[in-house]
Amino acid sequence: MIPADEIAARLAKARADRTAIGSLSASFDGFDLASAYEVQRLLRREAGPLAGWKLGVTSRAKQAQVGVHEPVRGHLAAADALDLGEPLVVAERIQPRCEPEIVFIMGSDLSGPSVTSSAVLAATAAVAAGIEVLDSRYTDYKFTMPDVVADNTSAGRYVVGFARASGRPGPAASWCRSGAQRRGGGDRVGRRRIGPSGGRGRLAGPVAGFGE
Repeated sequence: MIPADEIAARLAKARADRTAIGSLSASFDGFDLASAYEVQRLLRREAGPLAGWKLGVTSRAKQAQVGVHEPVRGHLAAADALDLGEPLVVAERIQPRCEPEIVFIMGSDLSGPSVTSSAVLAATAAVAAGIEVLDSRYTDYKFTMPDVVADNTSAGRYVVGFARASGRPGPAASWCRSGAQRRGGGDRVGRRRIGPSGGRGRLAGPVAGFGE
C-alpha cells in the first residue's frame, strides 16, 4: 500500500524548506496516478481556500508521449495568486519557471463526467490571459507523471490579467472572487480554471470526485 500521507508530508516539507527532492516513484513501488491523486487530495486539504483548477498535458501528442489518456489536473490555492504588478520573489521558490495560460472564469456550474466544449464556453463568464509560475519540488524537473500529479502539477504562483466578457471589462480579481463562490452542491463545479475549453469539460467529473 502506498503511504499517501508520508508522500504528502515529504512534498510539503520540500516546499516549506525550498529544497528539491528526488523522484518519489523511485522510492515507492506501484506508485501510480490513482495514488498520486490521493496525495494531491491530502495536500489540497492544507492549501486553504481554493481559487480554481489547472490542467497539464492537454495535447493528444503529449499525452501519447508520456503514457496518459487525458490531461492531468491540479488545484490553484487562493493564497498563491499574485496581484497584477506584484513582483515575484524568486528567493521564495525552488526553481520557478513561467508559462502563459488561458484562464476561464466560470459564470455557472459544470457537472457530470462528459461536458462538451460548447457547454464550457456557454458557462464561461469571462476569459483572461494569465501566467503560471511553476515550481517543481523535484530536482531539475525530473519526474514521472505520478510524481508531478502528487506535486499538484508543479503549482507555484500565478497571476491573472484583465478579464473580458460580454463587453464588460474589469479587473480579473473581481471575476475570480465571484467565480470562486460555490453555486449549489453535489458534483457541480463553478470556479476559475486554467486551460483549453475542451480540457475544462474533462475536468468537471474528476473534480466532482474531490467534492468540489
